[in-house]
Amino acid sequence: MLTGPEKAVLFLLSLDEEVARPIVAELDESDLRKLRAVASTMHEVDPAAIQDTFREFVDRSSKQVAVPRGGLPYLRRLSVGAIGDQRTRDVFEDGVTSPFARLEVASPDTVGSLLSKEPPQIVGAILAKLEPKAAAAILAAMPVERQAAVVGHVGRMTEIPAKVLEDMASALANELPASDTTTLVSVDGVAKAAQILNAAGKASSAALLTALEESDGDLARDVRQAMFTFEDLQRVEPRAMREILREVPTERLTMALKDAPGSVSAAIFAGLSGRAGELIRDDLAVLGNVRKVEVDRARLEVVQIALQLEADGKVDLGRESE
Repeated sequence: MLTGPEKAVLFLLSLDEEVARPIVAELDESDLRKLRAVASTMHEVDPAAIQDTFREFVDRSSKQVAVPRGGLPYLRRLSVGAIGDQRTRDVFEDGVTSPFARLEVASPDTVGSLLSKEPPQIVGAILAKLEPKAAAAILAAMPVERQAAVVGHVGRMTEIPAKVLEDMASALANELPASDTTTLVSVDGVAKAAQILNAAGKASSAALLTALEESDGDLARDVRQAMFTFEDLQRVEPRAMREILREVPTERLTMALKDAPGSVSAAIFAGLSGRAGELIRDDLAVLGNVRKVEVDRARLEVVQIALQLEADGKVDLGRESE
């Protein structure tokens, strides 16, 4: 005899995604957790039991479903569409059932040793799904000669096949349900690589970027720029800011400040003399509408100057150090 939650799971898994999504949206998190527990262990159901459960819906379908399709991954995908990714993570990855959560709290040496036996592209896929600090600690536990290769694969990622992640998580955490192999998870590889390197500390990240430049200079440049953005200027001390602004043409700085966040503008003006600040404010007042691409280009120029000065040892951008 099927329980109530088992009947609910069968009902949801028999519906098209578009039909099931608004139903899931009406469930609270405690209900979803009950369904999650059932879906994670439910694989086959007797057709007679299904017929009894779905006799109200026989008119809609010409055949019965003997094996619930998709299982836990399908239920999770419905939940993402209905209640959003963050709430779904809270429900499905509460530190008990998520293999990635267990990897994050496991010994970095242990995880690094296991991953060191795998191809760099798979290691990169796993690290891209972990919190940057955990990923950096695991990366540091791997053989040095593999670290740059792994970071390179992270930086080149745009999508990760979900099956790759689940296969690796299954091998490491020894608990993962089957998944739809066509599902892809969007990944900003450059941003992920930048976060990992920032968490690794200044000395380690500098060495890894140097190694990465030898194999892929363009990617190394993109990752380096992603490690420090225009918004990060807000944490630069006034003395360092003055050094940076000496190298930035006034017209380019004015363009970069167009509609800039208040905290960034405040940090930049703190590095200007009173007279220079007044002139730039006057220029901003009459600048008018400009294309976003022009503003972004000017901001990138400021960031590149700041990064070059840091590389030359002339300024401290306030980033983490080991």
